Amino acid sequence: MSNSSSFCPVPKEQQPINEYQELQSSWFFGWVKLEPSKYITKLLWVGAWSLIITAPLAAASFPVAKYPLQFGILAIGGSLIFIALAAIRLYLGWIYVKNRLYGESIFYEESGWYDGQTWIKTPEILTRDRLLVSYEIQPILQRIKNTFFALIGATIFIVSYWLVFLNW
Repeated sequence: MSNSSSFCPVPKEQQPINEYQELQSSWFFGWVKLEPSKYITKLLWVGAWSLIITAPLAAASFPVAKYPLQFGILAIGGSLIFIALAAIRLYLGWIYVKNRLYGESIFYEESGWYDGQTWIKTPEILTRDRLLVSYEIQPILQRIKNTFFALIGATIFIVSYWLVFLNW
């Protein structure tokens, strides 16, 4: 029988440390670990590509030739929704892994949805996982929260500009 401190019955792909490494190396979830300028650039690309959807919708309400400012504000405001959706998805992925790492136990499935088990982490694994949360994942979550604050600020600015300067 194996020592409980070295034996982990959780399948490799369901171990929180491996889920963290997979998320970290993911094309999309890895964005948040990039340097700030590259992270912002990725989010701006989401906004730019979303103009494919938001610009025609804005043009339906405000024809570009007649209301260029209203069209632009509405199209950009709509793009903020897509950026927010991307940020929400980033947050949900990282908070899931944070909760799995921080928890004292791990719920896992051995072979399917019908045979779930719970494994209590050893003190060594729990300490390692919580250090990882403190030094790696908390800064990531803070960056995503700052993204939300920036999006809220941009939304408030757009709505205020619309109400004050466009007399709507």
